[in-house]
Amino acid sequence: MRNPSPGSSPARTGRPRSAAADAAILAATRDALVELGWSKLTMGDVSARAGVAKTTLYRRWAGKNELVVDAVAELFDSLELPDRGSLEADVEYVVLQFAELLRRPEARTALMAVVAESTRDEALRDRIRSAIVDRQKRLVVLGRERAQARGELPYEKDEALAGRTTDLIFDVIAGTVVHRALVSSEPVDELWVATFTALLMHGLRGPAPA
Repeated sequence: MRNPSPGSSPARTGRPRSAAADAAILAATRDALVELGWSKLTMGDVSARAGVAKTTLYRRWAGKNELVVDAVAELFDSLELPDRGSLEADVEYVVLQFAELLRRPEARTALMAVVAESTRDEALRDRIRSAIVDRQKRLVVLGRERAQARGELPYEKDEALAGRTTDLIFDVIAGTVVHRALVSSEPVDELWVATFTALLMHGLRGPAPA
């Protein structure tokens, strides 16, 4: 076997993934979902909309389920939690931001589609959990860490308990907002968010009297 000549580039083992191509594919997937719905969406339609070959799609995603979940996950990855100075303000901000995201047709349609389909597909449920749910729990973790640093919440030494608390907080916030916005189709406005946050912070008994 010949040695490469001095200064020559090493042989490539494969094409690097293109971030621009990935973004175009995921955007095309969301557009197709809004227009066609889950049942009519095909990998061929997405490839045509994105301007890439179907082989490019299949190098990245094994099938429609994986592709759609990643298209939804990309939207949720845009959620942020800037420091608003208090736990209550942080919660209100992220709930309003989440509700704004759910008002977008591509987010609403895509999320409803994958959730409905996941009731019949355990592998899809697992992918939703890893690509969307577990990734978005980062916001709960960050919010709790800030609140603990401010003295608003106690530190938990038991990591297992802390993990269960994080799960519960995420389930309460995400579940309530999704139900309000997508199931009940009621407004998630500032008044509702303030009322929900007060309930979350103080429970059904309300704040203790001064």
